Amino acid sequence: MIAVFATIDMVLGLYTWIIIASAIFSWLYAFNVVNSNNRFVGMIGEFLYKATEPALRPIRRIIPDLGGLDISPIVLLIAIFFLRTFIRTSIMPIFI
Repeated sequence: MIAVFATIDMVLGLYTWIIIASAIFSWLYAFNVVNSNNRFVGMIGEFLYKATEPALRPIRRIIPDLGGLDISPIVLLIAIFFLRTFIRTSIMPIFI
């Protein structure tokens, strides 16, 4: 059972990095730093969008519009941090 929780923790950690990469990529794309016509860059952007949008869309519906500022990745990162901490401190010690 510990292996299941360790795997969930690892997946959440990996997803945290994907969210951070998506935010950085969106900034680079918005400021026209990356070439959006490049096929490889487009593939990376599409992957990051498809990987993060299902989790960010419900948060964007709940959070009020702040203009050009999108804080939904921050809210999602805080939720993941809470979930990982809850698993480590409350659920895993029960099975040890």
